[in-house]
Amino acid sequence: MTEDPLVPLGQDFANRRGMLRRKVLWVGVWLVFLSSPVHDLVSGNHTTAGTVAGGLGLTVFVGVYLALVFRNMGTPAEPRRVAGLVVALGVLATLLSFTFGAPWLGLYCYVSVACGITLPLRAAYWAIPGTGGLMMLVGLHVGTEDAWDLLILVVLIGFAMTGVGQLVRTTIELRKARATVAQLAANEERLRLARDLHDLLGHSLSLITLKSELAGRMLPGHPDKAAQQVADIEQVSRQALVDVREAVTGYRRPRLAAELAGTQVALTAAGVAAEVPAESDLAGIPEEAESALAWALREAVTNVVRHSGADRCVVQVLRRQTLDGPVLELCVEDNGAGGSGNGPGNGLTGLTERLEKAGGTLEAGRVKHGFRLVARVPAAA
Repeated sequence: MTEDPLVPLGQDFANRRGMLRRKVLWVGVWLVFLSSPVHDLVSGNHTTAGTVAGGLGLTVFVGVYLALVFRNMGTPAEPRRVAGLVVALGVLATLLSFTFGAPWLGLYCYVSVACGITLPLRAAYWAIPGTGGLMMLVGLHVGTEDAWDLLILVVLIGFAMTGVGQLVRTTIELRKARATVAQLAANEERLRLARDLHDLLGHSLSLITLKSELAGRMLPGHPDKAAQQVADIEQVSRQALVDVREAVTGYRRPRLAAELAGTQVALTAAGVAAEVPAESDLAGIPEEAESALAWALREAVTNVVRHSGADRCVVQVLRRQTLDGPVLELCVEDNGAGGSGNGPGNGLTGLTERLEKAGGTLEAGRVKHGFRLVARVPAAA
């Protein structure tokens, strides 16, 4: 599997680990159908040589099945290789069922699952009924009355797994699309920063260059005028420095509206059902207070995603009237465990200090069904 250049290394590893767990779940659940062949082998119905041969054949069958499904579940692969492995599974299932009898017909369930997960939809729509028909022919040959029941099971499992495979492929495509959108957003932000810096410094630097040239030409014969140009250069450079500082401060200061939009994306990507307001009334809110709330929201969402283990999170932004005056309140509540419980961490401590600097307060702690963080800032300067 190649590295996705749009996904950070740590995030890519986490995605792979989560996908591996899901694959183990979906693939491992079907191993229950091995109970009949295994019971047939250990029950003493065959000779020692037959038991050993059956065990080796079953091991090879399971190995081919796991290699096929694990490596090709939801990921594009070489069609000929996948088709060859599916055919090999069908041949192994047929040989083992012909040799050892009706208890081995359950192996066709694995063939059907492999067809549903790894083959394209059009090919799977033909391969799954074909697997069921082949199983019926073998079942009639070995003389069992359970072939019709197994036929329904084989067909239903196969078509059900086509839906699972399509869902996995769609999830992978959505993750790649999300990474692409994030990369495009970062590029757009870089362009905006470059454009703003050009607008801020282009005029100032051009003026400094012009006045420097004038001062150089005036210096021998008109030192007083040259001194005036130097004074102008100092004033322009100081103003440019102020403009750059204000611009950098604006970039570093988070905005609550942007953090709310990012919260929805972050929680959804982490598999947390999120209720986030689309917008909030920030009229009259000082910039420092809004920035403090944005930092509080970012820290709370980070804790929900990384430490809480929650699957639901509610974010509210409300205006309230208190004895100390109107306040803007941010409430983030989840149904998780709320972290280790060993006291507030560095993030909450720093957040408390930041809110106190803006005249606000922070309350954080466990509630009946999870964890709640409430941050308040004055709603007026």
